[in-house]
Amino acid sequence: MDLNSYIDSMRDEIIKSVQELVRIKSVQDEPKPGMPYGEGVARALEKALEIAERLGFKTKNLDGYIGYAEYGEGEEMIAVLGHLDVVPEGDGWTYPPYGAEIHDGKIYGRGTVDDKGPIIAALYGLKAIKDAGLKLSKRVRIIFGTNEETGSHEIKYYLEHDEAPTMGFTPDAQYPIIHAEKGITMFNVVKDFNKKPSRIVVKYIKGGERPNVVPGYCEARLKVEEENTKKEILNELEAFVRETGYDLKFEEKEGDLVIKSFGIPAHGSLPHLGKNAIMQLFLFLDRINLDESDVKDFIHFFATNVGMETNGKTFGIYLKDETGELTFNVGTVSIDEDKGVLGLNIRYPVKHKYEDWMNIFEEKIKGQGMRIEDMLHQPPLYFPPDHPLIKILSKVYEEQTGQKAELLAIGGGTYAKEMPNTVAFGPVFPGKPELAHQADEYIEIEDLILNAKIYAHAIYELAK
Repeated sequence: MDLNSYIDSMRDEIIKSVQELVRIKSVQDEPKPGMPYGEGVARALEKALEIAERLGFKTKNLDGYIGYAEYGEGEEMIAVLGHLDVVPEGDGWTYPPYGAEIHDGKIYGRGTVDDKGPIIAALYGLKAIKDAGLKLSKRVRIIFGTNEETGSHEIKYYLEHDEAPTMGFTPDAQYPIIHAEKGITMFNVVKDFNKKPSRIVVKYIKGGERPNVVPGYCEARLKVEEENTKKEILNELEAFVRETGYDLKFEEKEGDLVIKSFGIPAHGSLPHLGKNAIMQLFLFLDRINLDESDVKDFIHFFATNVGMETNGKTFGIYLKDETGELTFNVGTVSIDEDKGVLGLNIRYPVKHKYEDWMNIFEEKIKGQGMRIEDMLHQPPLYFPPDHPLIKILSKVYEEQTGQKAELLAIGGGTYAKEMPNTVAFGPVFPGKPELAHQADEYIEIEDLILNAKIYAHAIYELAK
């Protein structure tokens, strides 16, 4: 019997195991002893390890942070990394989010595709290898992560207490194979305001939710002493909206002017798909005659060096390679009378280094009396097309699906960034909807079974 026949014979078991896990609400919660991410997550980890034991694997629970099922002997170790934690269910479900009900050949529920279904598919892929009695020269681990949705802190714990894989993959993205992920930074640019305005006082500017989202809304409150100046500002606003087509409105509040800017949100990795409400507002404020002051300089600097651009060209930090170009998103703003803070999300192509743009960036803002705070940096991930891991996964994908394995380069970051020697491989097939984090998340049973077949062959080819 070949591996695929073994998977077919386990079809009902695979479905049942996915349902068992999906019925556990594993959203991060208050930590408890031995449950660093709360009770629901701990229960999901226990259940996954119980299923693995039932299938005849050795299991290990690392203090509630993470666990794994292991099979085989050998110095080297192949890993499949998935996660059991889920994002909150939200509203708008047709079927109960933790019901794991089956309708029209689909299992519905939070986590069915992200990532309980796929990691169970990998576990049964390993079971097929075991049942078929195939010889492996390396150990295989199916690793059950528990904190991917809120920071992946469990991987740090794992790497401090256990070994990194020789090679591995994570079924937590899409097919065919993501071989390149841009470097990601999130940080604040801060300037203290010493030189204050008098005629037009910027009381505050606030907008945006997170640096990695294109802001859909931003507002500024201006204290304007003279009625004439107020009229000039409103005339200017009318002209600005007419010329640019941007959606800006105003209202009067206790004698102050509140200017509201409406944009279009988008993911920070694809800022060109949105319309930046913060930068629309900055472009407008740069046109009105603000007093000579630090806040004016701050606004002017970003209006002229960034504007509505999303690739850093005018700023002087544009980079590009075959995996894409640098993206520049101004995601949050918090300005009061004493200081200005902008939250940025800059992602750079994989063949470049952090220093290639950061040195220029720092030089440029230094002259403006600005500084960088709260820097978060994830270096890029890149596996060349001829890397053994990429070649093996490509071959398996093509054999099992009959489709060409096109390599993908993305601006987002996947779970693969957290674990050394790992790439994202599946579970969503090309052309299928992206259902992770959506209401009515589901996995088609046929796709679940095909995933198990692909993962069985991939594990075997990597570990034989």
